[in-house]
Amino acid sequence: MKDLELNFEGIEKRPLRDFTEKAYLDYSMYVILDRALPAIGDGLKPVQRRIIYSMSELGLSAGQKHRKSALSVGDVLGKYHPHGDSACYEAMVLMAQPFAYRYPVVDGQGNWGSQDDPKSFAAMRYTESKLTRYAETLLDELGEGTVDWVPNYDGRLEEPAVLPARLPNLLLNGTTGIAVGMATDIPPHNLCEVAAACIHLLDEPEATTRALMKHIKGPDLPTGGEIVSPRADLVEFYEKGLGSFKARATWKIEDDCIVITTLPWLTSGSKVQEQIAEQMRAKKLPLVDDIRDESDHEHPTRIVIVPKGRKVDTGQLMAHLCATTDLERNYRVNLNVIGLDGRPRVMGLREILGEWLQFRTTTVTRRLQWRLDKVGRRLHILDGLLIAYLNLDEVIRIIRREEEPKPVLMKRFTLSNEQAEAILETKLRHLARLEEMKIREEQKKLAAERDELEAILKSKARLKKLIAAEIEADAAKYGDARRSRIVEREAAQAIDETALIANDPVTVVLSTGGWVRQAKGHEIDPRTLQYKSGDGYQHSVRGTALQPAVFIDSTGRCYALPAHSLPSARGLGEPLSGRLNPPDGAKFAGVMMGDPEGLWLLVSDAGYGFTARLKDLITDRRAGKTVLTVPQGAMVLPPAPVPSSDALVCVASSEGRLLVFAGKDVPEMPKGKGNKLFNIPTAKASSRDEVLAGVAVVHKGGSLIVHTGERRMTLEWPQLKDYKGERAQRGAVLPRGWRGVTRLETWVEPAAEVK
Repeated sequence: MKDLELNFEGIEKRPLRDFTEKAYLDYSMYVILDRALPAIGDGLKPVQRRIIYSMSELGLSAGQKHRKSALSVGDVLGKYHPHGDSACYEAMVLMAQPFAYRYPVVDGQGNWGSQDDPKSFAAMRYTESKLTRYAETLLDELGEGTVDWVPNYDGRLEEPAVLPARLPNLLLNGTTGIAVGMATDIPPHNLCEVAAACIHLLDEPEATTRALMKHIKGPDLPTGGEIVSPRADLVEFYEKGLGSFKARATWKIEDDCIVITTLPWLTSGSKVQEQIAEQMRAKKLPLVDDIRDESDHEHPTRIVIVPKGRKVDTGQLMAHLCATTDLERNYRVNLNVIGLDGRPRVMGLREILGEWLQFRTTTVTRRLQWRLDKVGRRLHILDGLLIAYLNLDEVIRIIRREEEPKPVLMKRFTLSNEQAEAILETKLRHLARLEEMKIREEQKKLAAERDELEAILKSKARLKKLIAAEIEADAAKYGDARRSRIVEREAAQAIDETALIANDPVTVVLSTGGWVRQAKGHEIDPRTLQYKSGDGYQHSVRGTALQPAVFIDSTGRCYALPAHSLPSARGLGEPLSGRLNPPDGAKFAGVMMGDPEGLWLLVSDAGYGFTARLKDLITDRRAGKTVLTVPQGAMVLPPAPVPSSDALVCVASSEGRLLVFAGKDVPEMPKGKGNKLFNIPTAKASSRDEVLAGVAVVHKGGSLIVHTGERRMTLEWPQLKDYKGERAQRGAVLPRGWRGVTRLETWVEPAAEVK
């Protein structure tokens, strides 16, 4: 089989780099100019412009009946915008949502979404739509020669390159968009304020941004609320075109309850409720007793927050909620638009208004010139008709006798082609004497209009005055009061978590399996709690909810967690390993709480130990920090609090020997192995035949409880003298039957509980 020969003659060859670079740049410019960024003239993206124009061509003006939205979307896709129907319909929905658009352009009937869920709108086959009255400001001058027309995507039809907006819709409704390498975020504004700023700039072309801000106080959001940013922040983004501002919900007090009446722009009320409820479930919002939604058709936003009692500072509570929920939101501002030169750039407020006024001046000039040309053509026709009426008999004679009366009329009366054509098209019933009077009257009116139009076109001052008058008229017709108050407030601050939590007494319980929980109060017996199968009681400590619970593991490392963050004792708790990172194989030995200056006895079962201040054991590291150096093979015993300097330290070995000595003999250290507390012979220590089984610290007048399996023996304070000795001795042997010690425990009088 013959090899095929490839012939590349006539085929353009280009480097792959050049080709991909050009393709990417072409795509980028398409997205920027034809999809994502608005034009400064009408403030619309191409899809929005095409929707509005198509609906006007379908006769869906404000005075007509609603029609199915699918009709409009289909017309837009088929004639002007060959893209996805869902994206086109979503663009239409956005222009119809009063909570998203400050001045809606589409009047929707049916389910067009809600502030809670803007995407919950019904399919286009179920909804109906038409244009609003406000759309007239974008369309009214369309047929008056005001804009350029360009071919549609297949060249069959023409569409306007821009709509002849009578108002700066770019600022009134704002927009957002993401292109390739750039984006735009323009907030909505109040029509009356923007109109006043435009008129001011017409009168004083050199006006500064700050002068214009005397009229435009700031953005005006559709849902109201408060704009709480400092004025300096507003001035910054109006001057530079880049910046941000904060908007906050508004509320009032009714029957000791907080009633939220407005939410920030694009904020979901249900999401705010979820955020507050989540804090309540996590016990991070004890100041709130209940939250409920009372919103209805009459009150679109009415969220009621019930504080816990009348003593709650509602201002502080709402400041906390603003800082931790969407009751206050930050909005980015990026005034990036396509200018009159067709190029995208970031503009300040003065530049936007100045360029829009330039667009408006051009539009009005074209409209006036179009009207002047139309009046001139009509006057020209009327001049011919008047000649015909003054010579009616001769005109009739020529029409009746000549085979081609048109050139004869033109020659006989010095008429133009248009005048002769108009005479020949005149109906017989108009050949009355009264018609001459009507023609002269129309000539008089049109001549006066022509003179007025010419005077305006020749005078910049009169042209500016006309533009200002039209802006004022539209502002009076479509404008309304400001919805968003400009109130400079301090930034919302979340209340310190500890200030939100009641400092109630709690008991922290640790199980042998390393599970932890906290119970309210000090009266609970931790041994009576329910434990997982194979798990049981290990250690417990009393303290308060705002104190840290300090845990020590079998390797001598200490960790700390806020007591209030621990799970409730109503359940089984949770494993500490889920919140901490102990070494592999390590087990948690005990827990400590109390005064940061309080002393705790830390002991290994090898017989060594020392006392340490609780504050020196606290750490915020998940991996903890090493405090007690544990000899090879040894274990850590549950720590014991040292209540006073005259307390006695009691240590017992697994062979049933008990040693009691003065607590002051134990050295205080921040970390280390410690000193020998109990003398375990070297041979027994190395073989682990004898280890410390328990340690306890008994305050003066207290009692020691010795546990041997399930049995327990109580030694009162006077009885402890029988076991007294010096630190590091062997102690005395316990009575027969109590030599298999499993642990020691102190019974504390209620008045002597650790605080």
